[in-house]
Amino acid sequence: MAQVSTVTSQAGVVIGHDVAMRFLFVGDSMTVGKAGDFTWRYRMWQHLEATLGEGGYAITGPRTELYDAEANAPLSHAYGDPAFPAAARRHLSGWGEGWLHMAPVIGDTVTATRADVLLVSLGLIDLGFYTDSTQTAANVRAFIAAARSANPRIRMVLLPVIPNVRAESDVPFAAECAGFNALLARAVADLHTPASPVLLASHPAGYDIHTDTYDGTHPGPTGEHKLAGAFADAMYQAWGVGGPYAGALAAA
Repeated sequence: MAQVSTVTSQAGVVIGHDVAMRFLFVGDSMTVGKAGDFTWRYRMWQHLEATLGEGGYAITGPRTELYDAEANAPLSHAYGDPAFPAAARRHLSGWGEGWLHMAPVIGDTVTATRADVLLVSLGLIDLGFYTDSTQTAANVRAFIAAARSANPRIRMVLLPVIPNVRAESDVPFAAECAGFNALLARAVADLHTPASPVLLASHPAGYDIHTDTYDGTHPGPTGEHKLAGAFADAMYQAWGVGGPYAGALAAA
């Protein structure tokens, strides 16, 4: 059964897509993936192919690589499916990068790539290593402002932080994750505009870090489908873009 996403949608907001939409994936290690992964970006590409079709969208971004654990650098091109097209591998994501790192570069990236839809999964690495929930939320607001400075009509879908295995034993970290997600929801409510809509996707329905990840943090195949589905269903339910996510059916 297809997963259903709860989104912070606004009545009457319908995004026309008669012109090809340019999607930019922004994320941390859960998005960039490592050598051998399919990535949720791949699952989203399959969804866009199925629902928008050739000519209806483009995937853009300054990077195409996966993280190479042996080199400790983004040097790999060994995707789980070697047939994943080079043009669809583009992204702005990095192992160990968060809102702290992306806020200063998103404006120039949007300008260079002409992106008009940002699919963003960030925050866990910030809270785990760099900034507390309040500082991280401030970086979210800086990110949104910078993206809009480059494209005043930019559209964004933001995924809440999915607490990882550390949150099961580290009570203060779990509290920071919960606190940040509340502040993220507030930022979306405050900053949404009709000209530049911002969606807060739901926590992926049924996501279990013990079965949907390979290490308690990073998604395996079922997790990849659920992450892609959260973004896809948010866009479809709020904006009428694409269609309900069906990729998870194939993985069930």
